[in-house]
Amino acid sequence: MPLILDIPDEILEALKLPPEKAEKELKRELAFLLYQQGISSMGVARRLAGMSKWEFIEGLAEKGILRHYGVKELTEDLDYAKSSE
Repeated sequence: MPLILDIPDEILEALKLPPEKAEKELKRELAFLLYQQGISSMGVARRLAGMSKWEFIEGLAEKGILRHYGVKELTEDLDYAKSSE
């Protein structure tokens, strides 16, 4: 069941976003915030944002948001790199 947020017109107008881009931009901003706060995984956040994995990673970098990257992910990346040699 989808969640529908009711944002009053005066708030939308104050955001200085073109009306045709407001929904897309708000979804992206929400996705980045949820990921940054650890509420959402990258996969869920990027689907909410409607972005590919690499678009989302680039967006994180542009916003100065650190990726959740730990020992597990490093080990997986190193194993992948070794298998690609």
